[in-house]
Amino acid sequence: MRPDVDAQRVALLGNSLGGVLAPRAAAFEPRIRALIALDGIYDMGVKTLPMFGGQREVARRVLTAPSAPDIDKALAQMAAHDAQARWAFGHGAWVTGKGTARGYLSTLLDYHVADGVAERIQCPTLVCAAANDMFFKGQPEMLYAHLTCPKTFLALDDTLGAGAHCHAGAQRLAMARIGDWLDTTFAV
Repeated sequence: MRPDVDAQRVALLGNSLGGVLAPRAAAFEPRIRALIALDGIYDMGVKTLPMFGGQREVARRVLTAPSAPDIDKALAQMAAHDAQARWAFGHGAWVTGKGTARGYLSTLLDYHVADGVAERIQCPTLVCAAANDMFFKGQPEMLYAHLTCPKTFLALDDTLGAGAHCHAGAQRLAMARIGDWLDTTFAV
């Protein structure tokens, strides 16, 4: 440990997709003393599952198959007509190293804190929620419900300009609230 770091005051903030990655890390890393999920995500797979009748193993089998031309065509059509899907598939394929939309979506099935992972988190946790999050509506509440550690829920809405995903319209406000929570959490 570095001498300029107080090991008792190490906080991890996960933003956007980090809203599931940071909680996963905190579940298995005891050196994390405070966790902020901005915005909280319980299961990224739920974004993929509706395409497969809600069945995770069916989705996994199809998405990891050596060849699935019908699915590849459907995903290409989706990307052609939806700029958000086009960005998510392209960026996701690059970030995950999978190279394809199908490969990217297959990885999302494993990005979760279900099956007892959320319950492993021991440190105080702040779960943030944006009232009108177009990507993960309901996910912060699911994460919060599964936490057994000391926990706080911070919901921000459009009256403060903070209702969008990760409070994009009012990040200074969100960061100030997070800072206040950290001050209180580490003051103990």
